[in-house]
Amino acid sequence: MPYERLINQNRIVPFKATTAQVNQLLQVAERDLKAAQRNLDVDADWAYTMAYNAVLQACRAVVFSESFRPLGGEQHVTVVEFASEKFGEEFKKEIQLFDQMRRKRHRIIYETAGLVSIEEAKQAVTFANRFVFEINNKITGKNHLF
Repeated sequence: MPYERLINQNRIVPFKATTAQVNQLLQVAERDLKAAQRNLDVDADWAYTMAYNAVLQACRAVVFSESFRPLGGEQHVTVVEFASEKFGEEFKKEIQLFDQMRRKRHRIIYETAGLVSIEEAKQAVTFANRFVFEINNKITGKNHLF
């Protein structure tokens, strides 16, 4: 059964999301992509964090579209693992980068300011734009962002 490990660990539960709920998460991803782009010259840490959040929300939309929702603590990790299982080899490198961003974002939020260079933030925003586009296409079948 797909996602059996996550189900057995009580990290996801069945959830019949509406199309509106899935689209709302995709809209949040779009908002965060735009905010990340606007903030590149203001604060690299926050631009990076917003780019990460855009990917997180798009991947949450994937979880919802598969009729589950994350549960309990460490939901970000759960979303990464769900996306990894859903997409497998097709997006293996993207999921690895998403997980690296998750770890760095945690450090930015809870430990240290100034971890991200402007170049790294630009790379994160570029990656997020591309990956959110791909996720949106997979979920909605639309070959464009929002």
